[in-house]
Amino acid sequence: MKIETLAVHAGSAVDPATGAVSAPIYLSTTYERDIEGTYSRGFMYTRNNNPNREALERGVSALEGGDAAAAFGSGMAAAMALFQALDPGDHVLAHVDAYYGTSRLLRETFLRWGLEGDFVDMSNLDEIKKALRPRTKLAWTETPSNPLLKIVDLAAVAEIVHRTNALCVCDNTWAPVLQRPFDLGIDLVLHSTTKYFGGHCDVAGGIVIAKKDDDFFQRVRTIQYSGGAVPSPFDCWLILRGMRTLPWRMRAHSENAMKVAEFLAQHPKVEVVHYPGLHTSPGHEIAGRQMSMFGGMLSFEVKDGRDAAMSAAAKTKIFTRATSLGGVESLIEHRASIEGSGTTSPVNLLRLSVGLENADDLIEDLDQALG
Repeated sequence: MKIETLAVHAGSAVDPATGAVSAPIYLSTTYERDIEGTYSRGFMYTRNNNPNREALERGVSALEGGDAAAAFGSGMAAAMALFQALDPGDHVLAHVDAYYGTSRLLRETFLRWGLEGDFVDMSNLDEIKKALRPRTKLAWTETPSNPLLKIVDLAAVAEIVHRTNALCVCDNTWAPVLQRPFDLGIDLVLHSTTKYFGGHCDVAGGIVIAKKDDDFFQRVRTIQYSGGAVPSPFDCWLILRGMRTLPWRMRAHSENAMKVAEFLAQHPKVEVVHYPGLHTSPGHEIAGRQMSMFGGMLSFEVKDGRDAAMSAAAKTKIFTRATSLGGVESLIEHRASIEGSGTTSPVNLLRLSVGLENADDLIEDLDQALG
C-alpha cells in the first residue's frame, strides 16, 4: 500500500463485537483470567499491554516499515528506555545538535549511572570515525536536527557505526513519512508522538520502532512494562487517529515551510535561515536524497542580536509564542531562553513550527513582526 493508504488503515480494524468503524477505547486496568489461570485473550494488566496501545504500536511499526514498536507516555520516556537498555560502561555517540532534552538526559542522568558518552557533529563523518570506541554500543542521530536543522547522512553514518557492531538510532520526530530511516540502514527509530503524529498539540507520547524484534528491543519492551511509563488508552487512541492524516499534513507543513523559508532568506532583517529545502543550505543535497520533502520546521537568526529576536517574537499575531511543534497552528520560540544555561542555540535564533494556515498570512505576520 502507498503511504497515505497505510496511514489510514494500519493499526485500525472494524470492532468485531459491534461493527464500530472507529475503535473503542479500552479503559479497563485489568482483565479476566481463564479458569485455568491463563490469559488466552492476550491481556492481563494495562501496564503490560492494552488493546489501544497494541493498535498504536502495530500501526506506527507498519508505517515506518519496522518489525515491532513500544509506545511510551512521552518522547523522553522512549529515549530513556533506549539508554536503560544499555549496560554500565557502554559508550553512546550522540549528535551535538540534537534536542536539548535528550542531551541533558544523557549528560545529567545516564553518565552518572555508568554510561559513557561523546557528543560530535554527526554531519561530519570524520568526527564520528574518530569518536567511535570498542565499547560504542549506540549511535544517536537526529535529522533534521533541533534547532539548527543540520542534516545527517543516515546511510553513511549507519555504515560507519555498524563496523563496530553498534546500533544506530534515528530520532525521526521532525520528518515522519518524509524520511525512511530503516531503508537507510538505521536499526531503531524514535518519535515524540506528541508532535506530528498527534498533530494537534493535545496529547503526549513517544514510541520506539525496531527494524528487527531482537534481544535489544526485547530489553526495551521489558523496561516499558516493568517501568510503567506507558501512554493511557485515550492517548494511544488520539495518536493513532492523528496518524490517519499524517502524510497529508506533512505535505502541507512542508509546502508552507518552504514558502516561509524563501521569504525569510530574502528579508533584510534576517541574518541566516536554517532550512534544508533552501539550495543554500549546507545539507540540501543530502536531504534531497533521503527526504521526499523538507518538513515543517525551520529556524532563522535575526540581525541585531537577542533583543531584536525577542522583539520580533513578541510582535507576531498568528504565530503563537510556545514550545513544542507539529500542530496545525504555527508556533514561534526563542530557543536559547527556553533551553537556559548551557544552551548551544544562538541567542538571536527563533525556531518556527510552521502550521497549516495560509502561507501568505504567515509571511505577512513575520514581515510585520520583523519590522
